[in-house]
Amino acid sequence: MFVSIRTWHRVVICCTALLAWLVFPDDLQAAESVLSPLVDQSLLLDCSYVDGLGVAVGERGHVLRSEDDGQNWEQVKVPTRATLTGVFFLDRNRGWIVGHDQVILRTVNGGKSWSLIYSAPQQESPLLDVWFADAEHGFAVGAYGRYLETRDGGVHWRARLVSEYDYHFNHILVDRQKLFLVGEAGTILRSSDQGGSWEPITSPYEGSFFGGLSLGDDNLLIYGLRGHLYRSETGGESWQPLDSWTESTLTSGSLLEDGTVLLAGLGGVVLASHDGGKTFVLHMQLDRKGFSALCPADRQAVIGVGEFGVKRLTDSGIYPK
Repeated sequence: MFVSIRTWHRVVICCTALLAWLVFPDDLQAAESVLSPLVDQSLLLDCSYVDGLGVAVGERGHVLRSEDDGQNWEQVKVPTRATLTGVFFLDRNRGWIVGHDQVILRTVNGGKSWSLIYSAPQQESPLLDVWFADAEHGFAVGAYGRYLETRDGGVHWRARLVSEYDYHFNHILVDRQKLFLVGEAGTILRSSDQGGSWEPITSPYEGSFFGGLSLGDDNLLIYGLRGHLYRSETGGESWQPLDSWTESTLTSGSLLEDGTVLLAGLGGVVLASHDGGKTFVLHMQLDRKGFSALCPADRQAVIGVGEFGVKRLTDSGIYPK
């Protein structure tokens, strides 16, 4: 069975962090991230871009900020050294980060400083994505079906069981008033009431999905292991396979202002579509280093993070500047 580099990295880091917590629990929880001169070249796993502010997160508690459309980045200290896997900003000021040890961080000043508002290393299940509907109501999801919900901006979190299986939830997909969870073993759950209830929908694939993208008007893309890529024009009721022209795992997608659809993955793979996500052309980054996430920046660029760290991509996000 094929397992992505990102997945293996998560497994190794999770086991190491758990062992450290069992031996030195107080030290680990109190640890701050360490400033690194090469942080922009370290493994980064997710990014967010809102109103000119870019934030990227990754291993060893690394958090980077950019206020010039991804041209330059600075590291900020955070109260954890856990691997950070997901970041979401509601607006330019309010944001949340999730990661291993089930850490959840929050900022109210645009990522200049962060507070640790939740952690549960004893659960041995990292959080992998986070999303907020508004300043109060949000979700964090992760390994082994972990699903946390808050109604007060993250001050308190409640665990819920939303699936009879304990498959990993890798990504939260938002399509207007509908939410989707995609993950391990072909998992696709849908909610039409802002997460109040979830229903499984028929999956076109039994392997893992790592992400999804809303294209508007009930048009969706989901993608994952070995280049598997599917499109729905019915809000997830039915799916059609698309040619991705690659067997590399696809990890992230982005819809640009001009309608270009970009997908990226391991091995430096970038797929570009100029017909609304109906067909794709395969492009390869010269360094062949894998992508973890894409974030649209200004009209001329996309921010990419992954094995290479962080870089600004131009020409519809295909070629590095």
